[in-house]
Amino acid sequence: MARSSTTADVFTAVAEAHRRDILDALIPGEKAVGTLVEDLSMSQPQVSKHLRVLSEVGLVRCRAVGRRRLYRIEPTRLRPFHEWLAKYEQALDARLDRVDDYLTELQKGEER
Repeated sequence: MARSSTTADVFTAVAEAHRRDILDALIPGEKAVGTLVEDLSMSQPQVSKHLRVLSEVGLVRCRAVGRRRLYRIEPTRLRPFHEWLAKYEQALDARLDRVDDYLTELQKGEER
């Protein structure tokens, strides 16, 4: 896959498992590259490469503290995921409601 298409959108960037691991590692708060390297048992160049892609699509932000670079998740860029998943959540809720109705009917049948 060409690099430009990898960084074209949030969905494509997150399709790579190591990038999802990095996002997971950043959930508690911002971390330096070295900490991510240790946490994820990845090489520094690998982590930096994936952070660059995540930064290009706006999923992570970086701030400099002296010579260190601290990365954090940019929650507003996760909105496309939330909107996309909301459709599936509604469908799942509807199915669970149907299961609940079915179980209620079964219970009424046993009581008779």
